[in-house]
Amino acid sequence: MGVLSVNLAENSYDIVIEPGALASLGERCRAVGLNGMAAVISNPTVAALYGTAVQRSLEGAGYRVAHIEIPDGEEYKNSATLNQVYDDLLAAGVDRGSFVVALGGGVVGDVAGYAAATWMRGIPFVQVPTTLLAQVDSSVGGKTGIDHPKGKNLIGAFYQPRLVLVDIETLVTLDQRQFRAGLAEVIKYGVIIDLPFFEFLETNSSAILAMDADALIKIIHRSCQLKAQVVELDEKEAGLRAILNYGHTLGHAFESISGYCTLVHGEAVAIGMVLAARISVAEGLCSQEDLTRISSLIARCGLSVEIPHYDRKQLLNAVAADKKSKGGNITFICNRGIGMYAMLHHTPEELLILSRLEA
Repeated sequence: MGVLSVNLAENSYDIVIEPGALASLGERCRAVGLNGMAAVISNPTVAALYGTAVQRSLEGAGYRVAHIEIPDGEEYKNSATLNQVYDDLLAAGVDRGSFVVALGGGVVGDVAGYAAATWMRGIPFVQVPTTLLAQVDSSVGGKTGIDHPKGKNLIGAFYQPRLVLVDIETLVTLDQRQFRAGLAEVIKYGVIIDLPFFEFLETNSSAILAMDADALIKIIHRSCQLKAQVVELDEKEAGLRAILNYGHTLGHAFESISGYCTLVHGEAVAIGMVLAARISVAEGLCSQEDLTRISSLIARCGLSVEIPHYDRKQLLNAVAADKKSKGGNITFICNRGIGMYAMLHHTPEELLILSRLEA
């Protein structure tokens, strides 16, 4: 609990993690120098739960507030939704002296952040993540964007928020499926960076699933801390930051061929991590025992480790469309044991063979 800093020179900002933090949103926006109108972008579900509290806090700090809603779901993270946001920003009179507040999960944060990055060539924005996945991953680091019909996150920009405000009390209203999906990103940090954190997750999975407050604060704080450390060293993914894509290459591919409907993001990442661990075993980077521990923790957190049905050609095409693909090869992140990583370069065909998806 408390404040973490992401140190990126002129793009630096704080991550506030505390129960009841929504009430302090307005004063914290003033403290970082934000002025003008606050355009709160959310979806109907989150707006109904927290829109009034956010508006009260912002108006209490002297801001005028405009509300913009986008549909709920990954399938709406597209250009049509983005254009709707632009229309609404224009209608509300949001100018270059205003700012955006992204109130919601990963889809809201990505779309609202990209809208802020591109509206009038860029206005400030604040992340207020209300899902576990957004709190531990997508709200931190400045990745914003939308999906293309042929691939996830192919359109976007690195655009850092001015503030990230994490109120853990918002998790009380989170759907259990979405909560479990967020745990995939938490597990990821332990697998590739931090063995003691992985062991903490193994020991405390029951408390985490029961949403014990102390356990939640621990996993959110440590996840944000680990991500901030990586982002500070490689803000725009020129090298090291690619390790945070562990489980995402094949996970994104399954998410894409499902039409962003059958699997939510964290569920796809969980499957992708199992396959990445398989590849790591095949490459001699980790043991079968490591793979079993990773798969077992994922399963204990309520996530499936079963590979969905797929069409091989569709899957190959989806992997080939990955944004980390260069010259036909993909920078693929493996786990070296548990708590360390390795970067390999493989073609999509090789990845399917190594992960035993060749049939």
